[in-house]
Amino acid sequence: MEFITRDEKDALQKKLDELIANRPVIAQRIKEARDQGDLKENADYHAARDDQGLEEAEIRRLEERLANAQVADDVEKPDDMVFLGSVVKLRDTDDDSEDLYKLVGEASGNFDADEIEVTASSPLGAALMKARVGETVKADLPRGTKHFEVLAIV
Repeated sequence: MEFITRDEKDALQKKLDELIANRPVIAQRIKEARDQGDLKENADYHAARDDQGLEEAEIRRLEERLANAQVADDVEKPDDMVFLGSVVKLRDTDDDSEDLYKLVGEASGNFDADEIEVTASSPLGAALMKARVGETVKADLPRGTKHFEVLAIV
């Protein structure tokens, strides 16, 4: 079972709804391309069929992911424990720098936020999962092993 945040679930559902709503558009593209004649050398037809196959595969992937995911907000956990969706203030024990990190199931690609997104499957995310305020966690990062103290859950 995969844990995701409420926002991630909503985003996945929105993407799924958009893909399902696009089915008639692709079907119309295929029909129009088929009406042009010879299908062997019809690039529009083959492109539309490829798009249809990719979108149907994505629909199946999203449906399966939503069916097997549990929203982290629905899970009972102690208030001082880091879990999916938590924003934590960490102190790097090497240089005493402090930053805010948000533990997410899937990165949104939003770099404008005040906190740094960390996926639960990343080394730092795995180290943070279920850590408590006051603990020091160790993460084996690409640039070496780092230690972070969990200062607060914001």
